[in-house]
Amino acid sequence: MDFYQRAGIVCRCIPRGKVASYGQIALLSGKPKNARQVGYALNRGKLGEDVPAHRVVNGRGLLSGAAAFETFDMQKNLLEGEGVEVFGTRDGWQVDMKRFGWRHTLKDAEEFRTLFRKMGI
Repeated sequence: MDFYQRAGIVCRCIPRGKVASYGQIALLSGKPKNARQVGYALNRGKLGEDVPAHRVVNGRGLLSGAAAFETFDMQKNLLEGEGVEVFGTRDGWQVDMKRFGWRHTLKDAEEFRTLFRKMGI
């Protein structure tokens, strides 16, 4: 299994009503410097069809994946449907990472690492 497979597994674990950053997904996937690769993979559908891509935002909480969705406001609408408050800024739509960010634990990171090792990735 490669980086994309690991990132897909991590993305599927983002809880409903929470968001994670591209960097957070990269870190938990074992490649902390590959945040851009996470964005590329989400945009190109390399992480699988059942990945909740709408739950991944940039590190400041900005919704930056509009190009990957059918309409420009689809990510916003999906997040709001899960109870995530999205507000407008001069830079675009944004979520409060302190309030809606997925706070993974060291235990979560260790469990991913163990899982990936067991799967041979």
